[in-house]
Amino acid sequence: MSAVLRSEPWIQPLAERDLETVAAIERELYEFPWTLGNFRDSLAAGYSCWGVHSDGGLIGYAVMTLGAAEAHLLNLSIAEPCQRRGYGMRLLEQLLQAARAYGADVLFLEVRPSNLSARALYARRGFRQVGVRKGYYPARKGREDALLLSLAL
Repeated sequence: MSAVLRSEPWIQPLAERDLETVAAIERELYEFPWTLGNFRDSLAAGYSCWGVHSDGGLIGYAVMTLGAAEAHLLNLSIAEPCQRRGYGMRLLEQLLQAARAYGADVLFLEVRPSNLSARALYARRGFRQVGVRKGYYPARKGREDALLLSLAL
């Protein structure tokens, strides 16, 4: 009897071939998801786009902009069956490394107040709230504010 070896998930830049899967995961996770076009535009614009891959395929992704010594995390998502296994933190660490390599001094992001698991992830990594963007996100009944978080790099 031989054991089946499974490799650990790995992170690499997203490619066009990944975007259909990215958009499918996005639709499963969010009531108001990014569109396939949003992801294509991000890749075409040269944003820092990363994917978490496993032997079974893509399980998570992130999109970040870089400019003027700042980084801005636009989207970080892990497929529901793979959440709470440390992949979000690993992906976040990859983004922080990329932002530092670019020369960014700070990373900003917005998060819904209702997204408690994301808020906990960012708090564990040391992000601090620096503001509120009123009515930033679409919501079932109108709009939801965003908490603006930052982390000095």
